[in-house]
Amino acid sequence: MKYIVLVGDGMSDYSIEELGHRTPLEVARIPNMDFIAKNGQLGRVKTIPKGFIPGSDVAQISIFGYAPKEYYTGRGPLEAANLGVELEDDDVAFRCNLITAAGDTLVDYSAGHISSQEASILMKFIDDKLGTNRIKFYPGVSYRNLMVVKRGVEAHLERIISKAPHDISGQSILKNLPRGECADEIVKLMEESRKILAAHEINLIRVDLKENPANMIWLWGQGKKPAIPKFENRFGIKGSVISAVDLIKGLGRVLGLEVINVAGATGYYDTDYKAKANAAIDCLKKKDFVFVHVEAPDEAGHNGDLREKIIAIERFDQLVVGTILEAFKNRRDFRILVLPDHPTPVSVKTHTAEPVPFAIFGEGIISAGFTQYSEKEAEKSELYFEQGSDLMGYFIKR
Repeated sequence: MKYIVLVGDGMSDYSIEELGHRTPLEVARIPNMDFIAKNGQLGRVKTIPKGFIPGSDVAQISIFGYAPKEYYTGRGPLEAANLGVELEDDDVAFRCNLITAAGDTLVDYSAGHISSQEASILMKFIDDKLGTNRIKFYPGVSYRNLMVVKRGVEAHLERIISKAPHDISGQSILKNLPRGECADEIVKLMEESRKILAAHEINLIRVDLKENPANMIWLWGQGKKPAIPKFENRFGIKGSVISAVDLIKGLGRVLGLEVINVAGATGYYDTDYKAKANAAIDCLKKKDFVFVHVEAPDEAGHNGDLREKIIAIERFDQLVVGTILEAFKNRRDFRILVLPDHPTPVSVKTHTAEPVPFAIFGEGIISAGFTQYSEKEAEKSELYFEQGSDLMGYFIKR
């Protein structure tokens, strides 16, 4: 049996007046996800447990079948795992965004979606200037980078209250800085980064080109090394993860899954959707499980870009879901699960915690008579998982 999980990050949304009080999922042309909903099961799942800040880290752990209350330690350690950064038990890893600041305003959480090449140069520069024997900076993908503090647990850095920069775009920097008794060290690094980055050649060129400069780092999502049971031990199957995002790939590595790097996978609108689907099909020749993640709908939600969100959903449906369904059209030995990890409504430009719609199709799945894949249609279903971590077991073992 082959098990295929396809995640369109942030696809779910609110009803939008200009769409006739419909959501992007209802408006988008998604014949393949509609096919799965019509010919399989449709339901809802709550991927963000009560008390957790809505985020891809918490949601994805839930989708993989692990309760965040038991296993979540922070976003930074998962990204460290994909970058090959080995953490000691007392280290604390932070996600390090390159952002654009103007006065006291956080203008852009991604510094204009800075290229990985430019980001790598700037992260090396920051490490040269701010790094020490205890503090180390590492380049990741685009604006998504990493900082590790040795013996950070001794300083209780994992207890800091920090905010994701994509949650506070357009808001005051001063009012949203990390806080807590041990936050001063982290705030100081952020403030010093602003002094040294503003005059860097890359940022001067970006200003000339009217692009958002990467003139400050934002430290958040901190945590210590996680201890999570391997996916194979939990579900009895081996598999792979396909994503452009360090968080997802790092989680895959922690779970003992193979991470497949796909050429052209960018984590943005221009990602190579079909290459991801083809990589998944190829993976399933040898393994029984594949998890494919596409970031583009989430990025459009954060940008408040309704048009791009609809386009991203349609491309996900056509080039990822459609390509895989076509490859398996003459087979019966498979199940496919399609869902977002959380909503990223264009009206609020950040993640929210409402349940999301999921659809399952394949071996042993009987049609429940639904008409389309959407939030409203899923609300009609009696199939609901209050604990998001229960869905994977239902999908695989049922």
